[in-house]
Amino acid sequence: MSIKINLNKDTKKNDNIVFIGDIKDFKAFELTGDQKKYIEDQFKNDKSIVTINQYNSFIYFINFTDKIVKNKKEIAGKIGSKLVSIVDSYKQTSVSIIETNSNFEVLYAFIEGIVLGNYKFIKYYKDIKSKKSSLNSINIISSSVNKNNIDELQNILKAVYITRDLANEPFSGLNAIQLADRIIELGKKSGFKVTVFDKEKIAERKMGGLLAVNKGSEEPPTFSIMEWKPDNAKNSKPIILVGKGIVFDTGGYSIKPTKNSMDMMKFDMAGAAAVIGTMYAVSKNKLPLHIIALIPATDNAVDAKSYVPGDVIKMHNGLFVEVLNTDAEGRLILADALSYAQKDDPELVIDLATLTGSAAVALGTEAAVVMGTADDTIFSKLEKSGEDVYERVVKFPFWDEYKEMLKSNIADIKNIGGREAGAVTAGKFLEYFTEYPWIHIDIAGPAMLSNKSSYRTVGGSGYGVRLLYDFLKNYES
Repeated sequence: MSIKINLNKDTKKNDNIVFIGDIKDFKAFELTGDQKKYIEDQFKNDKSIVTINQYNSFIYFINFTDKIVKNKKEIAGKIGSKLVSIVDSYKQTSVSIIETNSNFEVLYAFIEGIVLGNYKFIKYYKDIKSKKSSLNSINIISSSVNKNNIDELQNILKAVYITRDLANEPFSGLNAIQLADRIIELGKKSGFKVTVFDKEKIAERKMGGLLAVNKGSEEPPTFSIMEWKPDNAKNSKPIILVGKGIVFDTGGYSIKPTKNSMDMMKFDMAGAAAVIGTMYAVSKNKLPLHIIALIPATDNAVDAKSYVPGDVIKMHNGLFVEVLNTDAEGRLILADALSYAQKDDPELVIDLATLTGSAAVALGTEAAVVMGTADDTIFSKLEKSGEDVYERVVKFPFWDEYKEMLKSNIADIKNIGGREAGAVTAGKFLEYFTEYPWIHIDIAGPAMLSNKSSYRTVGGSGYGVRLLYDFLKNYES
């Protein structure tokens, strides 16, 4: 992680100060009368950051006014992201944040905005040094946070960085085998157990969906299992997370038809990346939950051996699927993972996937589509977590009438339902492979961004990590 967060008692000489507090507290900074008036006037005009240049250091006064009522934490995060751009323009390497308002949630969100807004994927530049952000440390002086708060936040933000790095990595640097290797490496660093099935073991378990999608690939598929099982786990049956791991998607023989649509397909494993990042945060912060994560992974390539429209596949649970569109491949590999999850008799299963363009069309990048068979109370808690961390979700209808659109003339079901209600019929397809409380999260919209949006940086946004972590942290069996 590029920024180290520390908790200190005081500032050092010539520190660059970020001040969050009441105007009456400004006297501590030996401001002139003109400077005080300037700050007050700027605050009255709703300026969010006011900069005072003291030649050997800067003071940034942050305006969290009482006018901010709705989405206060999100606004704080956006101001943090704005601040990091200013700090970077001055090539400052550290700042000390002094907070006197004792507002833990706002300060927490503000720091999140700074760190997440500071992220850059610069691995493939020749001159990496010139591309790096200057800010590398934050010192916090506040009575509203303690070391445990900071350690937890640091681990969550590191998890988002990991997720973004994985999503942003091109297929040339991250095939299915390399993804499994990254998972093994992260398991060693954070403490979760890892088991990886190779192609032979996948075939032994009759995962027909994963094997079919992989048929055209030069590289074999992998099926990675992560497990975090602390002694103090409060759930007797595991929660299982499933992430779609299509490391690159050409669409297969139903090749991507729209302009630039294939350019973004290294991000088709953003669901897997978010699940991996979540497991890192959960294990580093030692959440008292038994959690298992499943990552089916392959690319979807075009080759003489590729599966083709019209093929029929026998899935892990024995169902026969007629493939009418090879670009509806994510649901095939997820289906095998979801039916495999049944062996652990899970309390709840949640899958994350960049599954349908329909979800992105419906909600854009502002929220993910959710649906499933879990109790409404569980959905309400997920929605609350979404609002709290501003990774919002919108529940779609999940009526059985949508199953009619998946009927096949020659097999149990077909893998697409038609143009209408594409996000829902994809979810109804997955339901055939679940026999437990289950939530499907289609992150096709918010998982990958064409333009930077405040602390959500261009490319892989890391969507899903903070959502799942907050939900799991507050989970009750």
